[in-house]
Amino acid sequence: MGGQACVFYGAAEFSRDCDIVILSEEANLNRLASALVELQADCIAIPEFKPEYLARGHAVHFRCQHPDAKNIRLDVMTKLRGCDEFEQLWLRRTSIDDPNAGVVYELLSIEDLAKAKKTQRDKDWPMIRRLVEAHHRQFSFEPTPVIIRFWLRELITPELLQQVALENRELLPLVADFRPWLMNIDLNDVEAIERELESEKEKERFWMLLTGGLSSRSSTI
Repeated sequence: MGGQACVFYGAAEFSRDCDIVILSEEANLNRLASALVELQADCIAIPEFKPEYLARGHAVHFRCQHPDAKNIRLDVMTKLRGCDEFEQLWLRRTSIDDPNAGVVYELLSIEDLAKAKKTQRDKDWPMIRRLVEAHHRQFSFEPTPVIIRFWLRELITPELLQQVALENRELLPLVADFRPWLMNIDLNDVEAIERELESEKEKERFWMLLTGGLSSRSSTI
């Protein structure tokens, strides 16, 4: 659900970290513990790998020592700040099948991934920008109203948001609860759009700070 997921969506550079969100049930946590043993993964920061910390929304951080995953950092979470519970995330997931490796990769939906990347960390916002831009390139030929609504909600590239909004004025009410300013701004003024987007980002970062830390991967207890 982090940089690796963005790689699958075509929106990120190579990442040596792997962030996962899992179902917090005893049997599942036991399976994870067995996988960590196989990965020769050591807990490298606070908090400890205990369900109560995961339930409070903290991440548990590991460093893998298995030769096939040497030095890869693994961050484990059961809750993502600003996102729905695991069951809803799972229902909306994107599944990518790799028949050559015999593996199915389960990713956060792109909508949930964009929400999860909204953190206090400066590096996450360019990732959101590339993520939604890549989605626009992929689906711009024949977008559905649902896809256009996603772009209107999550695009943070001023010129691209301007283009989508101008081409789909009739759909702006669909995002009035999230971006009411789109209904009250001169869409031909890209600088005004840029100012609104910057204000939106700063409000989001301030909210994240008030509600508990630098990101959904905060280790503070």
